[in-house]
Amino acid sequence: MDINHNLNNKFYYPKKGICVILAIVALLSMTVVFSFRAESRLANNAKPHFTRKDSLASQKAFLKVYAVLMSPRCMNCHPAGDIPLQGDDSHLHLQGVKRGPDGKGLYALKCANCHQPHNLPGLHMPPGNPKWSLPPANMKMVFQGRSPHQLAAQLLDKKRNGKKSIKALIDHITNDTLVLAGWHPAQGLAMPPLSHREFVKAFNEWISKGAVSP
Repeated sequence: MDINHNLNNKFYYPKKGICVILAIVALLSMTVVFSFRAESRLANNAKPHFTRKDSLASQKAFLKVYAVLMSPRCMNCHPAGDIPLQGDDSHLHLQGVKRGPDGKGLYALKCANCHQPHNLPGLHMPPGNPKWSLPPANMKMVFQGRSPHQLAAQLLDKKRNGKKSIKALIDHITNDTLVLAGWHPAQGLAMPPLSHREFVKAFNEWISKGAVSP
């Protein structure tokens, strides 16, 4: 028997086996990484995971959401132009107030000059919140004049909704203090047509049953 042949076999085959094992490990690692990335993309996708699609129920739920978003407590801060709206009749804001690049007012006319962290006492006094502002100029999120179909499509579009995923939208309407301020209006102003709890429930139903645009 050739000693050199045996020596070659003794050292060559284990090395070959190690190379195969390393290749398999590398392949498995890449599979895990790509799988994780794919799951992350799905998790961040604007389209939700539907457990029970029902287009009719989804549309009905959104019409409830729409009624709240088009009420003065929401729409007044989501105008079609750069002037905020006021009152239950949604008239143009007095004093010449405008949006400004960051949504917090233009030049010396800043929202925070009148809108304090809390509602000021008295009839027709400014409502308050620490975050009081319009959406910024580069993401206006207009509600005024939008049909139910247009507004539903806008809410689901990251390019027009502040780059929010479905999860972020739900968190926004559930926990954002500026959204919640709509249910704590200044004295003399009307409440939205649904309670905040009913609004969140309708929003979740719209999403979970298909996020259908009426």
